[in-house]
Amino acid sequence: MAGIADVAARAGVSKATASRALSGIGYVSTETQRRVRRAAEELGYVPSAGAVGLATGRTQNIGVVMPYVNRWFFAEVLEGIQRALLEDGLDLTLYDAKPGTAGRARIFDDFLARKRFDGLIAVGLEPVDRELELLTRIDRPIVSVVGTSDLTSVVAVDDDYAARRATEHLIALGHREIAFVGGAPTSHWAHVDRRRLAGYTLAMERAGLGAQVRHVHSEVTLPGGYAAAADLLSDTRHRPTAIVGVCDEVAIGAIIAARRLGIQVPSGLSVVGIDDHEFAEMFALTTLQQVPRDQGRSAVAVLLAEIADPARERTELRMPARLVVRSSTAALQDDAFGL
Repeated sequence: MAGIADVAARAGVSKATASRALSGIGYVSTETQRRVRRAAEELGYVPSAGAVGLATGRTQNIGVVMPYVNRWFFAEVLEGIQRALLEDGLDLTLYDAKPGTAGRARIFDDFLARKRFDGLIAVGLEPVDRELELLTRIDRPIVSVVGTSDLTSVVAVDDDYAARRATEHLIALGHREIAFVGGAPTSHWAHVDRRRLAGYTLAMERAGLGAQVRHVHSEVTLPGGYAAAADLLSDTRHRPTAIVGVCDEVAIGAIIAARRLGIQVPSGLSVVGIDDHEFAEMFALTTLQQVPRDQGRSAVAVLLAEIADPARERTELRMPARLVVRSSTAALQDDAFGL
């Protein structure tokens, strides 16, 4: 396997010059740079991570910390991050920080402090104050995928818009008794829940339906949505004609609950979600589509820009969500609860 000395000999330059030409660190004329790179290509030379690190002072490694790796959103974001890093020839170290575990504490207390990465992407974290303080002390650029923008750059779907647009879709279909389901006070997704609830509330108030605002708490999971919707829909005197789920999993849970109670969707109940989860098409769910892979790729782009320019101002990128209409929503019927 060819080494840097072979490349230097082929290009007719010193090893130091060859190293500068390939790393981009230090001045090398354009012609010499072209000659060195051509020699490297001809010899099939691939610089080692260690060599690049010595030349640039960087690890060529990006840290990614997330609370779950097996749930749809996180897996999709991770796929986008990984593909973008591979295209740039960078490595990835994944930290699985499950909430409430000893492993999460070790990640924030120990592993992240070792700084074995050039920058960090935090996906879906709602860290407590101490964890947030530890993150900002690592002296590395940080980008959050979902979260607040006070201390780090943020890449996320526009949660307020998504929930507002979902609610407006139902209002346009004639619905007035619309409930927002999702988001428990102790939810790990508290920040997202609040933004989506705010979007729903704003749409209702703008339509003159402020008195009909109704928030039903639930865990942000399919079983959580099912349990909350089953209780909500079993009250025939105060049953809504439509539901906005804080996410698709909650919305799908609501659809299953309605079916078990003998309520047809959409003739008896319209349901909208947010995400376009991999199960959304299976349940014909109308939803506001976000693309987590694009968020992952965008997070990498923002992070690499901050690594290249540490003085760069923080970025807040709120990506639009697109309404995807399927058959879980319909115009309000006179007999909204007919079978």
